[in-house]
Amino acid sequence: MTDREKEILEMIRNNPMISQQDIADDLGIARSSAAVHITNLMKKGHIKGKGYILKDKDYVTVVGGANIDIMGFPRDSLNMEDSNPGEVKISLGGVGRNISENLAKMDIDTKLITAIGRDLYGKKILDECKLSGIDMENSLILKNKPSSTYLSVLDQGGDMKVAIAHMEIIDEMGIDFIRKKSLVINNSKCVVVDTNIKGEVIEYLVTNFKEVDFFLDTVSAAKAKKVKGFIGVFHTIKPNRIEAEELSGIKINDREDAKKAIKYFLDLGVKRVFISLGKVGICYGDNEDIGYLPIQNIKVVNATGAGDAFMAGLVYSYLNGYDAKKSARLSMAASIIALKHEKTINPNMSIKKIQEVMEEIK
Repeated sequence: MTDREKEILEMIRNNPMISQQDIADDLGIARSSAAVHITNLMKKGHIKGKGYILKDKDYVTVVGGANIDIMGFPRDSLNMEDSNPGEVKISLGGVGRNISENLAKMDIDTKLITAIGRDLYGKKILDECKLSGIDMENSLILKNKPSSTYLSVLDQGGDMKVAIAHMEIIDEMGIDFIRKKSLVINNSKCVVVDTNIKGEVIEYLVTNFKEVDFFLDTVSAAKAKKVKGFIGVFHTIKPNRIEAEELSGIKINDREDAKKAIKYFLDLGVKRVFISLGKVGICYGDNEDIGYLPIQNIKVVNATGAGDAFMAGLVYSYLNGYDAKKSARLSMAASIIALKHEKTINPNMSIKKIQEVMEEIK
């Protein structure tokens, strides 16, 4: 697809009834040229029938962050306030982008709406996402803003000890931009949002697309505050213990406290809740079942992408009609696979691999 065809396809997505003359006027080209481009799009299968009816498979949309991860791994024990021998590795990251890649590895058609710069890192994000099968045609690409960068230092156990996030570009993705993506969002099987995006944008999404089921990745306790006032509108939420405490006001010291927090969220209107208790396990619940799953004793290589893999597992489970317990088992299996690899996204992630790991989770 040429750049001009991409422009025209995006205009049609936003307004399926747009005329060829309006397309030509907006792009500053002749109407006959617009007609040629539209004919080519029809030949390539991107448009079918009269009225520009777009051909689209079922898909999931993710609205969230995409960035470059720069991770430091010490060879021995991590010494703070000192130089540590080790390795520095660069990979793609961002909660929304990570969830998208995991979904793609689970054979789910995925559209990622994010913001990146027209720079070296932005090009790498675009190129790698294309290779992974992630559709980024609806993302915001800006000339004068740097792409997001996430710098983290892990300890010898693979847990993140300190990080700096340079992610201001995501704030450029405002309500006016999201409004233009209405057709994409409305036609999604479900939509995943992470709290890296503005609170007002998240609120706009859940307020204006009420027929869509929204999944929330809370990202951090500080960012979770953005959605505290309307947490009940989400279909599925996946906070950790600290984030759940922030959102519920309930102190969580053990699994029974976590179950109380789950009941609190369910009473507000959330359909499904999954609270991570770290190395202890997962508490899960919906209006039919509230339960607990212990986590396996495994060697953690990198904990950075475990939560993103878990969220992707929840989406896969939703699309396949699994109950809350089976959803928790599948998602925990996906997170275990993520924990066992040094990269944020385990290149071996697949539904077949997840199903193998699931057999060990009861």
